[in-house]
Amino acid sequence: MSNTVKTINPATEQTIETYTLLSQKEAEQEIEKSHETYLKWRLTSFAERAKYLNNLASLFEEQKEAIAKLMTEEMGKVYKQGLQEVELCAGICRYTAENGPQVLADEDREMDGGRAIISYQPTGVLLGIQPWNFPLYQVIRYSAANIMAGNTTVLKHAGNVFGMAEKIEALFKQAGFPEYCFNNLLIDGKTASSLIAHEAISGVTFTGSDATGKKVAEEAGKHAKKTVLELGSNDAYLVLDDADLELAVKTCVTGRMINNGETCVSAKRYVVVESLYDDFKAQIKEQFEAMKMGDPMADDTDLGPMAREDLRDGIHDQVMESVKAGANIVTGGEIPSQTGYYYPPTLLDNLSPGMPAYDDELFGPVASLIKAKDNDDAMRIANDSRYGLGGGIFSKDEKKAIELAKKYFDTGMININGYGLAQPNLPFGGVKGSGYGREHGGFGMREFVNVKSIMIAS
Repeated sequence: MSNTVKTINPATEQTIETYTLLSQKEAEQEIEKSHETYLKWRLTSFAERAKYLNNLASLFEEQKEAIAKLMTEEMGKVYKQGLQEVELCAGICRYTAENGPQVLADEDREMDGGRAIISYQPTGVLLGIQPWNFPLYQVIRYSAANIMAGNTTVLKHAGNVFGMAEKIEALFKQAGFPEYCFNNLLIDGKTASSLIAHEAISGVTFTGSDATGKKVAEEAGKHAKKTVLELGSNDAYLVLDDADLELAVKTCVTGRMINNGETCVSAKRYVVVESLYDDFKAQIKEQFEAMKMGDPMADDTDLGPMAREDLRDGIHDQVMESVKAGANIVTGGEIPSQTGYYYPPTLLDNLSPGMPAYDDELFGPVASLIKAKDNDDAMRIANDSRYGLGGGIFSKDEKKAIELAKKYFDTGMININGYGLAQPNLPFGGVKGSGYGREHGGFGMREFVNVKSIMIAS
């Protein structure tokens, strides 16, 4: 088995760089260095941690063009969307710096016979196993919060974005963080799994497929180590009978095709009531066919290539398997004969349980259109999924939509009459097969801390 990994530009199919993987022993030595840094870092003040996070935010802002270009080169992200990702990461750092001291502050409580202090103390080195689809954001999402809490972090990034992994580590150092406070490990999945057992690793945060996430949780559970899992989804966007159809169509197109369709929180299943179904279908088809697929660096490109050839081939297999089981291709569904790992905007209908397009996560520019008899049936279909990350509701009755979102929609995040990615001040995470734990909004800073009770008799 080769100990090297190549990064490949998915738009040109040309090799960008070749990286040598660390051995098991070398990776363990890096973790030990991160632990040594943790022993000092945990004693630093909130003010010092916040200063470095603000420095990091400034570096993101100053270098956003170069960072976004690297994303485009390594995984095909449309350049203008890469700029937005960098800006979001700067916002996360600033939010964490500003709110961390309050979120992590000691709390005084009364107790029988005295008083008590509840203190949120760091636990050690955290292993982050992260995907390629938001190659900066996925890393900053967990690392900023946990470093603010006094932990140190080691990263196992996806092999096709190793250039970004190295860039992030360099930026942490440039921002003034101590060496090994954030530590990038160029390792494969097998090595990452074995590192979970290392005594210096106090917890694991993983974003990726539900199958791999369960294996990570099982391995961590053997060693009584906490995990936070974000395992993708099959988000349903409900178009109810009183929806603004034009708004629903426009939003569902954006929510499915953003990041070339390679987004966990995304409008993947369009669940539309029968009375609006035909009009919605016709308009979505028209919008999909009007999208410009091409060079992700170009200003007028709507859809770039998928990140890897195997991913493009994999989603095409899911489409074909669904068709074989009775699904209908409304538009798209053919691999174009051109350089690059492109796949066209694709819409499927006539779907039923048992098909990949109904049951599974389609991680690319493919949407599933499902007809519901009425509003109640639409909610039933939405919840007929092993996943529960995000979702959406379109209705002119905002009060009703909020009620449905709050009491009946089995997901961690719900959009009403809109679509949005992560927000620094709002919790991010899911339920059911989409995992557990929360990031952002202050919640992530308390995921890997020791909630310590100190009881003082008087």
